[in-house]
Amino acid sequence: MTISRPAQDASAKAELAPTGTLRVGLVEAPSAGLIFVSRAADGGLDGVTADLGADLARQVGLPLAVTLFPNSGAAAAALQAAAIDVSFMPVDATRRQVIDFGPGYYDLESTYLVSAGSGITDVAQVDRPGLRVVAIEGTTTFRASARTLTRTQPLPVPSVAEAVARMRAGQADAFALSRDTLRPVVLQVPGSRIVAGGFQQTQVAVAVPKGRPAALARVTAWMDEAKRAGVVRRIFDARGFHDDAVAP
Repeated sequence: MTISRPAQDASAKAELAPTGTLRVGLVEAPSAGLIFVSRAADGGLDGVTADLGADLARQVGLPLAVTLFPNSGAAAAALQAAAIDVSFMPVDATRRQVIDFGPGYYDLESTYLVSAGSGITDVAQVDRPGLRVVAIEGTTTFRASARTLTRTQPLPVPSVAEAVARMRAGQADAFALSRDTLRPVVLQVPGSRIVAGGFQQTQVAVAVPKGRPAALARVTAWMDEAKRAGVVRRIFDARGFHDDAVAP
């Protein structure tokens, strides 16, 4: 017996959002960006992923509920527990074991913001004894920093806001994060700079809980079409990311 397309669509929608509402998990930071969102003056959310989540909800015809997390590790844990249905986060091997990823929309490079007094100009100089490096716990950037540093190790912090506070207070010498997200942080930490080079390249992608093949197929089709039709490009441009390329 052949299953009709409407029945297939209904089944995929039910698997994507078992509660009948699309529960999207987003990661909050002081400044909005290509991964993080921030709270707007009117109470809404600014950021590329806020727009992507809203577009997905419209395309699948579901009401949207957004949950904010302090870091992508917490969002990944919520996906693993099926407490949310969709999120957007950097991909790594550890996460692939517990959640499923659809297409990426942005190619990310992780690097370091360093203090004015550190004297550091490139990524290799960060790896020295006694240097106080902070990174957001449970993230791909934290794991990559810990893997690539041999003479020091990153200290986990729960959020971008906490890392910025430590840098401003002189309690950290370097902050590991994606290059795009560090751009506004430079303005928040007087005298700081982003070093040349990076220590991780990966993609930021749409993610769903494991064991939902129809849901994964649906978000994959949506993201592929959003990139093909220029929707993602328009979202980048509207948010001020004119110079950042959409992942192929």
